[in-house]
Amino acid sequence: MKPDYVKVKIPTGPEYVMIKGTLRERSLHTVCEEARCPNISECWESGTATFMIMGKNCSRGCRFCSVTHGGMTELDVDEPDKVYDSVIRMGLSYVVITSVDRDDLEDQGSGHFARVIERVKETGALVEVLIPDFRGEESHLDRIISAEPAVIAHNIETVERLSPSIRDPRAGYRQSLKVLRYVKSSSPRMVTKSSIMVGLGETDQEVLQSMDDLRSVGVDILTIGQYLRPSKKQVEVYQYSSVERFRLFEEEGYRRGFSFVASGPLVRTSYRAAEAWTRRKLLNGRDN
Repeated sequence: MKPDYVKVKIPTGPEYVMIKGTLRERSLHTVCEEARCPNISECWESGTATFMIMGKNCSRGCRFCSVTHGGMTELDVDEPDKVYDSVIRMGLSYVVITSVDRDDLEDQGSGHFARVIERVKETGALVEVLIPDFRGEESHLDRIISAEPAVIAHNIETVERLSPSIRDPRAGYRQSLKVLRYVKSSSPRMVTKSSIMVGLGETDQEVLQSMDDLRSVGVDILTIGQYLRPSKKQVEVYQYSSVERFRLFEEEGYRRGFSFVASGPLVRTSYRAAEAWTRRKLLNGRDN
């Protein structure tokens, strides 16, 4: 039987309508819609959205994700300006930007991603990015780092044992750790972040080991949420975790030294992003 937390509010309200209209006018996409995020109503009603750039079709086919696979399109050269205009219109002070994978492009879209970051920063908003792995290519990661977002996130998604059966073959648990390690080593003051889905058949010990792995590469912020099957095309849910299990993971995360941990059934990577950033800054201030 599915737990009550699977039942979420149907998106409505003036903020939701305004944001959707703004995005449609500029042919922009959000991961909120494409990934069928359960928090779309809550986040959009609070004036928060995660922009998904470089099109709505992904070059990879992870088994947990509902984003359309294949059918790659040309990059929209006006996208940096379109996102800039949307941020202004929506009055955002904290912006989250993610993207599909673009293995079809020579630089895997890293240059375009960097241009969007730089343009949005001109609004004065803080920018958090959730990046692909760019196949671990350091030159591509350097473009993102040089654009100087406030937070760089990259998800390991699941525990190491399950990664080959859940993620696209071009991705990988160790490759993701390599990406996070490189970002932190190249820019030690950069806030880094990652996320784990539970409910795919992992054990508690495997989740704790993943936490240790993330801390070993300097990750600051951790989010843990329940995998919810977007449609019958994706892998089935193995287990619905209890609230107590999420509470345990939160406690263990803080015990391991993460600056901020968001652990709960409906938590997603960009969930409470601004709060995580604020907490990080407060901790830094207290330490100085």
